[in-house]
Amino acid sequence: MPEAHEPIPPHEAHLSDDERHLARLGYKQDLNRSWSGFSNFAISFSIISILAGCFTNFGAGFNNGGPISISWSWPILGLFILIIGFTMSELVSAYPTSGGIYWWASKLGGPAAGFFTGWLNLIGLVAVTAGVAYGCATFIDLTISTYSTSFAGHYSLTRVFIIFVVVLFLAALLNIFSSHLMALMNNVSVWWHVAGAATIVLILILVPDQHQSFSYVFTERFNNSGYGGGSTSNVGFWFAIVPFGFLLTQYTITGFDASAHLSEETASASKAAAQGIWRSILYSVLGGYVLLLCVVFAIPNDANGNPDNALAGAGVAGIFVQSLGTNWATFVLFISASAQFFCATSCMTSASRMTYAFSRDGAVPGSGLWKQLSPNRVPANAVMLVGVASAVLTLPALIKVDVGGVPVPLAFYAVTSIAVIGLYLAFAIPIWLRFRHGDKFDVGSWNNGSKYKWMNPIAVAEILIVSVYLMLPSTPAANPFRDEFAWKFVNYAPIVTLGALLLLVIWWNVSAKNWFTGPKHTIDEAVLEAFDS
Repeated sequence: MPEAHEPIPPHEAHLSDDERHLARLGYKQDLNRSWSGFSNFAISFSIISILAGCFTNFGAGFNNGGPISISWSWPILGLFILIIGFTMSELVSAYPTSGGIYWWASKLGGPAAGFFTGWLNLIGLVAVTAGVAYGCATFIDLTISTYSTSFAGHYSLTRVFIIFVVVLFLAALLNIFSSHLMALMNNVSVWWHVAGAATIVLILILVPDQHQSFSYVFTERFNNSGYGGGSTSNVGFWFAIVPFGFLLTQYTITGFDASAHLSEETASASKAAAQGIWRSILYSVLGGYVLLLCVVFAIPNDANGNPDNALAGAGVAGIFVQSLGTNWATFVLFISASAQFFCATSCMTSASRMTYAFSRDGAVPGSGLWKQLSPNRVPANAVMLVGVASAVLTLPALIKVDVGGVPVPLAFYAVTSIAVIGLYLAFAIPIWLRFRHGDKFDVGSWNNGSKYKWMNPIAVAEILIVSVYLMLPSTPAANPFRDEFAWKFVNYAPIVTLGALLLLVIWWNVSAKNWFTGPKHTIDEAVLEAFDS
C-alpha cells in the first residue's frame, strides 16, 4: 500500500485531505471528525492539567528534596519532556490515527513492537484516568471539608473512594453522550485552567500576610524520605532522594498523547495534532512552574517563625488554609477540584479511544465488544471498560497507610507511577524506532528535520532513567530488606508494570504472535486497489 504522502489516486478525489491521509494508512472515516485544532490541543492541555498534577503530587516532590526539588527539578525535567513531545509531534504528523503510539510502533517495528507498545499505552492510560479521578475525589472531599467542619469530622478513605467512583461514572456518562460535547468541554476546560491558574496565582501573591524568601524557595533542601537519616549533603541525596520527587513533574506533564488518539476526529490532523502535543507541554511547563513557585512562596511559618515544612509536606490544602484562611482556601480548592474533573473526563476520552483503536485491530480480549460504536459514533463500551478497570486498579487506596504518623497516599502515588511508567515506556518504543529508521522515515508536514538525531536518543534515555526511579521503594518501610517492611507500604507500580510485561511476553510467545498482525485495514478492497494502482 502507498505511503502516507504519495499522490492521491483520482478515484478518491471526493475525499477530504484528512480522509485521504487516513485511507492511505488503511482506515475509513468511522469516527466523527468534529474536533478543531484548538480542541485537539485542549484535550492534551486538559489531561496534563497543572491544577491537578501540581497539587495532588506536591507532597511527593516537596518531601523528597524540599523546595529545590520543585524550583529546579520542574524546569529541568520540563525541558526533557518537551523534547519527548517534539519527537512525538513528528510521529503523529506522519501517522495521525486513533491508535497513535501503538500504530507508530507497528508501522516502524512490526507486530511485536505494536503489541507491547499498545498494551503499555493502554495500561498507562487506564492508570492516569484512575489517578486523576482519585485526585479529583480527594480534592472534592478537601473542598467540602475545608468549608464544613462537621463534614471534615467524618472523613474516611471509604468516603473518598465512593466520591471517586461517582467521578468515574459522571466522566463516563459525559463521554458516552457525544463526541462533539467532549470537544466543547475541552475547549471550556482550557479557559478554566488558564483563568483558574491565573486566579490562584494572584490569590497566593496578594492574600497571604507573609511569603518565604527567594533563598528558601531556590536553595532550601531537606530529606523527608526516611532514607539516609535525613541527610541532604551526601551524593545519595542528589541521585537517590531528589529523583523520587520526579513523580511530581513527570506525572503532571503526561497524557499529551491524547492529541494523537483524537487525531482521527481532528480537522487538518497532520499539523494540528502535532502542534497540539508540543504546545500543550510547553504551556503547561511554563504555567505549572509559576503556579508551583507561588505555592512554595506562600508556605506559612510555624510557631517558631520558621517555614512550616511539616505542614507543606502533607500537601497543598494545609498551605492554602493557613496562608489564605478558610474562605479563600475553599475557593482555591474548588477551582482545582473542578479542573481535575475536566481532566478526568478528558483522560477517559483518550483511554477509550486507545481501547477502541487497539480493539479494532483485535489485540484486546473481547475486541468485538470494545470496538463497537454507539449511534453517536462514540466507543461507549470502551468507555465503560476504562471506568471499571480504573476503579479496580485503585482499590488499594482503601488501605490506610501512615508514614511517621502522617497519612500518606502511597496507593495514589503507585497508581500515578504506573501511569507514568506505562505511558512513557510506550512513548519510548516508537521514538527509538523512528531514530533507527533515520532519514528513511517518511516525515509528515510537521517534522524535526535532522534534529531527530539527538532529540530521540535523549528522549528515550530520560524515559528509562525516570521509570527506574519510579519503581524503587520510596520509603524504607516499602523495602523488603528493611526490618520495618510491611506490605501496605509497598510501591506496587513495579509489581503491576513488570507483572503485566511478563504476562504479555508469555501471551505473545504462546499465542498472540500466531494471530496478531498489527493494524488491520478498515477501508474497502476497492479503495485499497485504487491506492495501489
